[in-house]
Amino acid sequence: MAEDVTAARVRALIESSGLTQADFAAKAGLDASKISKSLKGVRRFTSLDLARIAELGGVSVDWLLGVEGAPAVAARALGAEPSAVEVAVREATRFAQARADLAFLGYPRPPRPAPVVPTDGSLVEQGIRLAEAAVAGLREAGGDPLAHDLAPVVEEHFGVDLAVVEMPDGCDGLAWSDEHAHLILVGSTEYPTRQRFTIAHELGHLLAADDQGLHMDEDVMDPDRRRQPSETRANAFAAAFLLPADDLREAVGSEGRSLTVDAFAALVLRFMVSPSTLAYRLDGLGLISAEQREKFRELTTAACAARTGATGRFAEWIESSRQSRLPSALVRDTFTAYVEGRSTLRPFANLVGLDVESLRRALDASAEPAAGGDEPEFAP
Repeated sequence: MAEDVTAARVRALIESSGLTQADFAAKAGLDASKISKSLKGVRRFTSLDLARIAELGGVSVDWLLGVEGAPAVAARALGAEPSAVEVAVREATRFAQARADLAFLGYPRPPRPAPVVPTDGSLVEQGIRLAEAAVAGLREAGGDPLAHDLAPVVEEHFGVDLAVVEMPDGCDGLAWSDEHAHLILVGSTEYPTRQRFTIAHELGHLLAADDQGLHMDEDVMDPDRRRQPSETRANAFAAAFLLPADDLREAVGSEGRSLTVDAFAALVLRFMVSPSTLAYRLDGLGLISAEQREKFRELTTAACAARTGATGRFAEWIESSRQSRLPSALVRDTFTAYVEGRSTLRPFANLVGLDVESLRRALDASAEPAAGGDEPEFAP
């Protein structure tokens, strides 16, 4: 049945192109006789056949296979600017489709070990225990939740494709999970602590298997959303993941109830979280009093940076959090499929945002030997 659907859709593409079957095959860089046999059901379409047909026809491989598409976005008002949610879902759909196409071509995302999701205790306790298990597994594998750049750590250990994209205000991030893709998407922002918390928050949703499919977080700090069960657990997970109890106890030492504002500010910069997140976590662990918590949570990250003489580092952190980021493993796998002849160049070009011919020229130029022999020439 799947072959019948694929053949029918390939025929539809050929008819809509206005080309003969032979001309269509030639334009796609395929053998006309083999395509004819595939259309008659004598031969199976290969992954490269489908990749090239999809490229020429402007469709996805999944569409050719008759696979159901990703969740659709409700149509926006005519003439209106796309909302943050629409932008986020559109980008997530693009990445998830790329991952599904790669799986079909023989490049599935390798599975990663996932901690067991607790089912007993309060939602806060579940989130904390899930984070403790995640941190333990991460550190056992050589990763560090305190790494300045958290994105590659999450990608490498948890098998997640993580993207940072520019979005209108109104969406902090989303988590996407389906048969082929586990995706975290967060917005570029001038609030680096919020972005870092959102990454951990969305990881919590993925590990807890919340809302299989698409989980959208317009505002991770919204009080109404924070009361929802899955949000309560994800927020508890994020705080415990970014602020492991043993690390905090060691950092605070014997100061505890005598912790000064300057010492607290230094901890904010060390752990790269907001003063509010740190204050509540320290209070939850019994390391500071409720009075200290209320005093510390009123600080801003910028004020903490100024108190510790780290304004330059804070400015660099802001600049970094404002940059877009493609999922590195997805980029690597897409390029590998092209290099190994399983895909055309177009999927990689689409992923990195370049037209095919410009990218092809750049790749051809990079393969040329340096002028004047083996030694490269450098201009002063």
